[in-house]
Amino acid sequence: MTYLQENLVEKAQNGDEQAFYDLLEPLQNQLYRMAYVYVQNENDAIDIFQQAMIRAYEGLPKLKEPQYFTTWMTRIVINCSKTYITKGQHTELTEPQAFDLLEAPSHERVEDELDLWQALANLNEKYKTVLLLRFYQDYTVREIAEIMASPEGTVKTNIRRGLQRLRQQLKGAYIDDWVQSVEEDD
Repeated sequence: MTYLQENLVEKAQNGDEQAFYDLLEPLQNQLYRMAYVYVQNENDAIDIFQQAMIRAYEGLPKLKEPQYFTTWMTRIVINCSKTYITKGQHTELTEPQAFDLLEAPSHERVEDELDLWQALANLNEKYKTVLLLRFYQDYTVREIAEIMASPEGTVKTNIRRGLQRLRQQLKGAYIDDWVQSVEEDD
């Protein structure tokens, strides 16, 4: 986090609403996507994002280390998403193309992405969360450990187990290639 961002956090902690919005603006898309992956519905993801913003604004004075604002916000979105799901408030599914996850218009590619997306959505929360943070949000293992408040070893284990469960669910050649390439990156 830069000095400017830390300064914005301090201003926001002192009640400056514009500073708070300036902090959230570059994170908005990333946080929305995180919520969307949990609920798979555009309107629900927006509701979760808005709820997370309110919680963050109310809790901002309690944030002790401004350099962890992004990590803190991500954790709030994850917690709001889990709460939303637990309360059974989610509704109809919206396909992931709604926010440009798909890169190629090929029909086969779309089916592969939808299969992967559905398999990911069906994973246990701890595996889904680490895989989303690692591969859709490009967080490092260390950053994920901070967000999840877990040891790095646990994060690595959950990534590996999550990838194994994806492989079991999909049992297709394209997922084997993808998982293999991901495992080589770690």
